[in-house]
Amino acid sequence: MAKERWKAGNMVYPLPAVMVTCRGRDGRDNVLTVAWTGTVCTNPPMAYISVRPSRYSYDMIKETGEFVINLTTEDLAFATDYCGVTSGRDLDKFERCKLHKEEADEVNVPMIAESPVNIECRVREAHEYGSHTMFVADVLCVHADDRYMDDNGKFDLEQARLLAYSHGTYYGLAEAKGTFGYSVKSNKSKHKKANSVKEK
Repeated sequence: MAKERWKAGNMVYPLPAVMVTCRGRDGRDNVLTVAWTGTVCTNPPMAYISVRPSRYSYDMIKETGEFVINLTTEDLAFATDYCGVTSGRDLDKFERCKLHKEEADEVNVPMIAESPVNIECRVREAHEYGSHTMFVADVLCVHADDRYMDDNGKFDLEQARLLAYSHGTYYGLAEAKGTFGYSVKSNKSKHKKANSVKEK
């Protein structure tokens, strides 16, 4: 097996395809699709998004320091793509995609009602790195759709059929292949069972 060497580039895939909402100081709302996003820190909870300065939402976020990360689903695939290839300078994306607004609790930004999870963020730092600016933000509040609560009161986000993005293509997440720690859990169980037999 051989591998080709390519020039430096971003090949970290798949990624979450999220819709980021923001509100300008003039009160105008917009939706921006972002794939460059992720977790920065657990405690305190922090996340980031990276946005090109040419995007309409860029100045809104830079001026207000607030945004909401809205997770997307297979049902939201069309809206996710549309909000990524059109500009809020020219049209109302909420209206075109028939997305409904919900007011956030901690920031003056609308959330997308159809999203299973909305993450309210306030910018802590902005780092200009060439083509994109990374907005590092504190997570102030999370809203989770109670439709995805199971019988045990646990939030089962897998039921929402989340959307992923990989090298220009959107994908629904396939069947689960394991849960966190499953790779060592079986060995621990065998070891515990063996010790239990020895003790007897």
